[in-house]
Amino acid sequence: MLPWVIIYNAVSLDGRITGFDADVELYYELASKWDVDAVLMGSNTVLIGFGVKPGQNIEESVEAFQPRLKDVDDRPLLVVPDSKGQIRIWTEILKMPYIRDVLVLCSRSTPSEYLNFLEERYIDYLVVGYQHVDMETALEELNTKFGVKKIRIDSGGVLNGILLSAGLVDEVRLLLHPEIVGGEPKNSIFQEGDLYDENAPIKLQLDNMEKIKDGIIYLKYKVYNEMLK
Repeated sequence: MLPWVIIYNAVSLDGRITGFDADVELYYELASKWDVDAVLMGSNTVLIGFGVKPGQNIEESVEAFQPRLKDVDDRPLLVVPDSKGQIRIWTEILKMPYIRDVLVLCSRSTPSEYLNFLEERYIDYLVVGYQHVDMETALEELNTKFGVKKIRIDSGGVLNGILLSAGLVDEVRLLLHPEIVGGEPKNSIFQEGDLYDENAPIKLQLDNMEKIKDGIIYLKYKVYNEMLK
């Protein structure tokens, strides 16, 4: 069984997720009120957020190589697909105050060296898929093995596009900012190419709309295909 999947992004009026003055405090204030069991974040989003390059290592203390206490904690689990083994800063990621632990999604193509890297640091991982992470199987495993019933996608347009195109998303929630970025159509909420013919545009139904502050509008949509399940 799949968990309930919510895509959440702060966007400009022309659908960009970068290049404008996003209200980060408001973004996380709203997200903190949702009862989610996990947050799914793309590997590129993690790397950009921490300002490191793919494969970059950091100095680690001896504590990084010791088992961590896993007490009962109602904070969400952070889940990150990283089949290429790009993220090497898990020690820093674990310091984030709004997560309880991390889980890395790998595939059969993930280098064994990277799996050893994770095991040495007691970082949990799942191997799902062959050349790439099979997101549908990963979501099912998150539900059955980790009790994830609701998950928030806090990522960029690539991961959003994969999940939306696969019909795995139940809701799209947006913080629409009164700014226009312009330029070439990159860094948008949905990066999956044009949808024509058999790949028709994904239809949404507006569920809620609220003006928050400073002209920022909170939009909540249900994905039409998911409503037909």
